[in-house]
Amino acid sequence: MINFLKYRFVAISFSIALAVLFIGLYFKKGGLTYGIEFTGGTQALFKFEKPVDSKKLLQDVKGKWSGAVAREFSETQVLIRVREHKGDTRGLTDRIREQIQATNPDNPVTIESSEVVGPGVGAELRWKSMVTFVLALFLMMLYIILRFWSIGYAVGAAIALLHDAFMILGFMLLFGREISINVIGALLAVIGYSVNDSIVIFSRMRENFKKKSGASVAEVVNKSLNQTFKRTLLTSFSTFLAVGSLLLLGGEVLRDFSMVLMMGIFFGTYSSIYIASPVMMLFYKKEK
Repeated sequence: MINFLKYRFVAISFSIALAVLFIGLYFKKGGLTYGIEFTGGTQALFKFEKPVDSKKLLQDVKGKWSGAVAREFSETQVLIRVREHKGDTRGLTDRIREQIQATNPDNPVTIESSEVVGPGVGAELRWKSMVTFVLALFLMMLYIILRFWSIGYAVGAAIALLHDAFMILGFMLLFGREISINVIGALLAVIGYSVNDSIVIFSRMRENFKKKSGASVAEVVNKSLNQTFKRTLLTSFSTFLAVGSLLLLGGEVLRDFSMVLMMGIFFGTYSSIYIASPVMMLFYKKEK
């Protein structure tokens, strides 16, 4: 039998170290990078006849348009995003294309698609995304309280979910990835995945607490973790295969979505064992 609780302080120290790193990185980079859905602006997908360097294209447009970002979809497709937004979206993308074409005269470029989002719409969408996340967290806490009739289980699961979300956003900041609607959707999916794993473990703990009246809290928790560990591994592995195929074959459009899900599998399993369970133990002693 694996003594999971033996390493709980090591795991907590690891999480705290990552949190400090991400907080320092947050202030160094000046915050998270949000997609056009949240900040407002214009983005266009350009198609080239020959392979092109996205870094060079970015330098071509940075001087004229603020907040320019370039992302390669393929060797000949590059998405360019600027903060400027006007009603004449096509006119703005035409000017960007002309600027690119002027610096790359031997590589014809065409516009495949373009879209614009106003700053007011972006701010409203960002606020609604935050409210949705908080509401989902609250409803899950309420469900766990009613299911187990215990504050300890609910607080343990809630802190684990906050831990998962914080770590995922930290790694998105580290990798320089944008926070988009797809990322928010993936975060909500991760919350559901993580809380499901916690509920399975908590259910086994509740059963064992009834059977092992003379055992210590740590013994019961450790036994419950071992009994559910095989199921957790099988679930994580099968989910990993599905998400891995999205990451490898889904292309740039699904890359951020699949990256968040991939990190969610790891942190959801990790936090259910080393965050939710130890926190629950603290409250369990008080409740008893």
